[in-house]
Amino acid sequence: MATAENLVRKQIMLSTDNIEKLDKLSKQRGTSAAEIVRLSIESYDPDSADIEENELLELVSERLKEAIKETASTRRRLNKALKTLASQETK
Repeated sequence: MATAENLVRKQIMLSTDNIEKLDKLSKQRGTSAAEIVRLSIESYDPDSADIEENELLELVSERLKEAIKETASTRRRLNKALKTLASQETK
């Protein structure tokens, strides 16, 4: 956490929407708007590799296909188990 000794006053301009979001976040977290700004800046890494929109869509698409495939497999196994149980009940 920042201490008063190593802080420098800096005036910035924000949109009304950003001010509202900042106020909401600071109230939710029980901290100052300035602390939210400091934490946001500290967490930003301009050197990190940003995923392009197309790459992100492809990744989401792949994961969705995997989930659909796994769901279908689970549904088949479940139906088989239910049929087995139903046949055991009629015996």
